[in-house]
Amino acid sequence: MASNNQRDPEKGPNGTKGTNGAGDDYPHHDFPESDGHERCKIEEVALVVPETDDPTLPVMTFRAWFLGLTSCTLLIFLNTFFSFRTQPLAISAILMQIITLPIGKFMASALPRREHSLRGWRFSLNPGPFNIKEHVIITIFANCGISYGGGDAYSIGAITIMKAYYKQSLSFILSLVIVLTTQIIGYGWAGILRRYLVDPVEMWWPSNVAQVSLFRALHEKDHKAKGLTRMQFFLIALTASFLYYALPGYLFSILTFFSWVCWAWPHSITAQQVGSGYNGLGVGAFTLDWAGISAYHGSPLVTPWTSILNVGVGFVIFIYIIVPLCYWKFNTFDAQKFPIFSNKLFTSTGHKYETTKILTPQFDLNIDAYNSYGKLYLSPLFALSIGSGFARFSATLVHVALFHGRAILKQSKSAMKNAKMDIHEKLMKNYKQVPEWWFLVLLAVSVVLSLVMSFVWKETVQLPWWGLLFAFVLSFIVTLPVGVIQATTNQQPGFDIIAQFMIGYILPGKPIANLLFKMYGRISTVHALSFLSDLKLGHYMKIPPRCMYTVQLVGTLVAGIVNLAVAWWMLENIENICDRPCLPRLDWG
Repeated sequence: MASNNQRDPEKGPNGTKGTNGAGDDYPHHDFPESDGHERCKIEEVALVVPETDDPTLPVMTFRAWFLGLTSCTLLIFLNTFFSFRTQPLAISAILMQIITLPIGKFMASALPRREHSLRGWRFSLNPGPFNIKEHVIITIFANCGISYGGGDAYSIGAITIMKAYYKQSLSFILSLVIVLTTQIIGYGWAGILRRYLVDPVEMWWPSNVAQVSLFRALHEKDHKAKGLTRMQFFLIALTASFLYYALPGYLFSILTFFSWVCWAWPHSITAQQVGSGYNGLGVGAFTLDWAGISAYHGSPLVTPWTSILNVGVGFVIFIYIIVPLCYWKFNTFDAQKFPIFSNKLFTSTGHKYETTKILTPQFDLNIDAYNSYGKLYLSPLFALSIGSGFARFSATLVHVALFHGRAILKQSKSAMKNAKMDIHEKLMKNYKQVPEWWFLVLLAVSVVLSLVMSFVWKETVQLPWWGLLFAFVLSFIVTLPVGVIQATTNQQPGFDIIAQFMIGYILPGKPIANLLFKMYGRISTVHALSFLSDLKLGHYMKIPPRCMYTVQLVGTLVAGIVNLAVAWWMLENIENICDRPCLPRLDWG
């Protein structure tokens, strides 16, 4: 079941013969500067991503399909299952990236090499050694499981809240439409925006560079006489990280978050507010847990230093200056009645706000009940973070317009077609491209299904057809500027609050409509950026674009169905599963 790469398998990208297909070494092709290309000007990419390609490597093999679909299904099952924990456990695609390597090599040595014929189509279950492009395909499948399962609050959050919190009677078909259309609409945006966020060399997606480095360490042979090979360095780092994690994760769990301020003044409320790393400002707190280190702005090994510094300065100004002033100095909005850090809702007296008391049986806002029960209040940190969402949204649009507007305009006018291509784009031009109408068809089908949903299940979803169209327009407008930020800094600015305020103003008192508007207006953007990131990985690793299209589409469908099936089973069979811990996380994202 090995597919061709839509070109002559005996020829390289410049008409030269390929290698043996083992995946250990790429053939090196030198392109003179006068040939219309230039080397990648992003230093990190130039140092890590190979500037060569071997088009003879089989890509869509039986091994790739089997291990890819297995990885996708297993990851989405585990991530969905553990997402309902009070402290969710997320399993990344890197685990599958490592585990599938020895399994793939075992299959290459054990499967029969005999060719089979089916209606003139010849294929083999074992076309040769397990190669790097098969491994990338498997990882793309696994990333589809992460796109759903790792961000489970996004993919099935609406269904969970509607079933577990609002006790609505939902059909499985309606839920499946919500889950799949949200994802595939994002896939449509990704296809349209490829020319802006994948093809330009400036859009380098820092997280993908780390993945490329890992692929090369696992597959390429080093011929140096001295020093460690990539594989030896990787195994040493893997062993060291495993042993290191045993310290905060098992032997001394207190080191996960330790605050000397809380330890010095254990009975002081102010000390707990200032020093706690869980429910306070974290002054004087530190952690040896890598998950805690990378939780705020992603792995510091991947994120560019300038981005880390920018986030760090913003964190200090916001957490250590603005919040304390609003809490202790000005007592903004009666802030001292509430915890300084909490994502819960409160009454004016500081007690938990029961939102079910202010809803009608149709889950609309009961104004009389709200006036009688009283206004709801937020903790100061949570309230300020929501307010800062407006600033983040405005800053994202202005930054992209000022620093990347000219390049985007040139791409829109197709003026870049005659410009010099870097080596990676030139190598990818040798494969058949995916026509844009393939993505447009998926987008159109998803939009139509969503609109049909708004008519057929009108009372359940609350969001009218024009509200869905508004969500689609918002998502498309915002995906490009947010994508530019993520593709250059590895940071993804959110606009959840903006989306919720917009529809809340237009359709006041409709919580389900607000939730679904966020799903289609914001979460489809999250999925689009995930697809774009994988497309850039395929660009770096020279995966044929049509193979990428097939893998991402199949992975999306499989992950969506398994994701919903697992969550549905848990919601139907585990009593009181979301009575307390998981709902605030799902509701506020």
